[in-house]
Amino acid sequence: MQRSEKETHLIALAALVHDIGKLDIPAAILDKSGPLTEQEWAIIRRHPQIGYQILIDAGGIYAYIAPLVLAHHERWDGQGYPYGLAGEGIPLGARVLAVVDAFDAMIEPRRYRPTSTLDAAKAELLRCAGRAFDPAIVEVFLMVLAGEPVLQEAKI
Repeated sequence: MQRSEKETHLIALAALVHDIGKLDIPAAILDKSGPLTEQEWAIIRRHPQIGYQILIDAGGIYAYIAPLVLAHHERWDGQGYPYGLAGEGIPLGARVLAVVDAFDAMIEPRRYRPTSTLDAAKAELLRCAGRAFDPAIVEVFLMVLAGEPVLQEAKI
């Protein structure tokens, strides 16, 4: 994607801590096996802002990745949270995190739903490209996942 080594490192670090705000979410909500209530969803939706504040308070390199953590649930179509950012208004690193996080959530076991197959997860990313996800990032992610060379001419 023609990104600098420094930016790539920051995105990788953000991926490791993107859900740090869930530390402040009650375990009863995080571990719930059934559907969440609207009130519980409202609490869950606070985790990007909580994570942002944790990282800002930590300072140093973490302050650089705090905006990526804050925006990792924003959607390409503007229907995400916490601010309803859309398209290229969402930081690039957050757009990458959104794709990777969604893919991981689909293929890793969760107690509240069955695990998706790799093919089903890839199909879901494609289905949501242009709505939930930056379509160019989905394309690059799927190429990397398939072990194909990424011939991305335009900078993302």
